[in-house]
Amino acid sequence: MANFWKQEGIPHKGWVLADVIDVREEGQPEWNTDYETCMMCGNEKIRYVHILEHSDVSSKFRVGCRCAEKMTSDYVNPEKRERELRNRASRRMNWKRKIWKRSKNGNYYLNVDDNHLLIYTDKKTNKFKVKIEETFGRKSFDKLEQAKIAAFNGIEYLKNTGEW
Repeated sequence: MANFWKQEGIPHKGWVLADVIDVREEGQPEWNTDYETCMMCGNEKIRYVHILEHSDVSSKFRVGCRCAEKMTSDYVNPEKRERELRNRASRRMNWKRKIWKRSKNGNYYLNVDDNHLLIYTDKKTNKFKVKIEETFGRKSFDKLEQAKIAAFNGIEYLKNTGEW
């Protein structure tokens, strides 16, 4: 188990938060998640990995939230970024429980925040496609559940860019 806090030559401060990732993939069960171990303290079973960079170290460090706070001397943003990912994962789980209606044409639809979402079957490929308001998605999906997650991702993107 690594513990770089005690290793000579590894800086403890001056790191920059490059990214925070959720190692659990879309729809992956908890028991099948490949959790990571904090490179700095050795804490195991980290789901939300903070990726840090330092000008004196060639490799990126993958650490937990508390180590990220100490290493960056930032006690706000690492936790904030992790909370955003946790909230997104929670919204995604709630999204999966939504009941989609079916139109007379057999399409699935859902109204969210006064916006219309549509999942339809492409007649040429017989695959599912997504339409959000007047925007048609480019990707096709073999399974309805994949199209529903794509609709969720599309809404999240629009909300984050301010286009929603």
